Amino acid sequence: MREPSMETVPVSPPPQALLERFKDYGQEDAFSLWDELSSEEKDLLVKDIENIDLPRIDRIIRCSFHSQGLPSAAIEPVPESCVSTVEERTMEDREKWWKMGMKAIAEGKLGVLLLSGGQGTRLGSSDPKGCFNIGLPSGKSLFHLQAERILCIQRLAAITANEGAGIVPIQWYIMTSPFTDEATRKYFESHKYFGLEADQVTFFQQGTIPCVSKDGRFIMETPYRVAKSPDGNGGVYTALKSSRLLEDMNSRGIKFVDCYGVDNALVRVADPTFLGYFIDKGVSAAAKVVRKISNISLAFDYFAFGVKFNLFGVLAYPQEKVGVFVRRGKGGPLAVVEYSELDPSLSSAVNQETGRLRFCWSNVCLHMFTVDFLNQVANGLEKDSIYHLAEKKIPSIHGQTVGYKLEQFIFDAFPYTPSTTLFEVVREEEFAPVKNSNGSNFDTPDSAKLLVLRLHTRWVVAAGGFLTHSVPLYATGVEVSPLCSYAGENLESICRGRTFHAPCEISF
Repeated sequence: MREPSMETVPVSPPPQALLERFKDYGQEDAFSLWDELSSEEKDLLVKDIENIDLPRIDRIIRCSFHSQGLPSAAIEPVPESCVSTVEERTMEDREKWWKMGMKAIAEGKLGVLLLSGGQGTRLGSSDPKGCFNIGLPSGKSLFHLQAERILCIQRLAAITANEGAGIVPIQWYIMTSPFTDEATRKYFESHKYFGLEADQVTFFQQGTIPCVSKDGRFIMETPYRVAKSPDGNGGVYTALKSSRLLEDMNSRGIKFVDCYGVDNALVRVADPTFLGYFIDKGVSAAAKVVRKISNISLAFDYFAFGVKFNLFGVLAYPQEKVGVFVRRGKGGPLAVVEYSELDPSLSSAVNQETGRLRFCWSNVCLHMFTVDFLNQVANGLEKDSIYHLAEKKIPSIHGQTVGYKLEQFIFDAFPYTPSTTLFEVVREEEFAPVKNSNGSNFDTPDSAKLLVLRLHTRWVVAAGGFLTHSVPLYATGVEVSPLCSYAGENLESICRGRTFHAPCEISF
């Protein structure tokens, strides 16, 4: 129980209209300690809660709680016809899609959307995740690497288009949170936007939503502040609409949006091949996926450059903590089921004909959408008002209160389209997650760094370069600046016949 203030506080009732509004929605407990607050604290409480959109939040709480008790449609494996696999892709396909994507980029039809609301707490940092330096020879942060990939693809698109129009800037929309917004903006300003034009980078914040108890009441973090949390990376749809950025995209002629999470050191930002595939298929939503293997014991050694590498911890396995794509109901839309929601017997189920997992397509947060579809999703999610309930211990005036954070996820969009298609990528070429601190078993800065160095080493050797190294090659490698090469192309003039001592960065 809060100790009463020692100062003499004139007794003043809460603002009547505000109190009545909260009573109408069963949230009058927000005023339970009103008489014990100082004048300043009362002002803080009013300021904190007066702009809460109670009708909307009440609808979200009711719809989300109700949906918890409803049975979900049975899930089926994703049909093979919905997936472009690496093994079936021809060189002609790749070249066609690359050119189609480059043409669209040169025409200004692609925007890039970065989900960057998280802090690096699990990495031991309070800074935005994108500021994190994973230990590459260049010392570049995740933001820096991604910005230079955009610079590279802009240049390549201008060269490919060869129409004398010069470089068309790719608009980069970066979603932050109240916890990362100011620090992210300052980081970009202090680094002069990493060579990008300041006006091609747009920051916007995802929303927050009150945390609630198990009976749906607001949890009070302090006597004068409601506990709130970000509304999940799926809050991007509402945030894009409310900040009028979908209108901004339309006014710029942007038709397609490449969307990804910040914590992937190998993300191919604005990938022209994926974009070309997306345009060719004529769908409204697509996702890159990584194939899970059926047994962790299938991890194996392979030889490259005369050195043995072990792929354990690189290949996805049934119990890996990533969601998988499924089909919801017979003939229904594709959707993502979180790893925690998938029955272990299903996650390990094997197709007896192929020997592969039935539910094998991992969602790695690499998506492509049309701008029209983003508008449709924003409206649909708001209308349905169903959020995921994440049970957490939430700091409150009563200590740690077990309650719910309400979140939407980026993959909540997929059930709104019947035309999702999946695009398989090679994990060690495009997915190096940075989620846990060094010393953890997986998804660490060190593991991501090694994935980058190994991939770039393969590029350099393929381009005719040689390496010397003081430590075993499986523990080191070279880094190729994104300004030199986007995906291993155009390295012969830099690398052929040259020897590089690992670790090092190869740049212009």
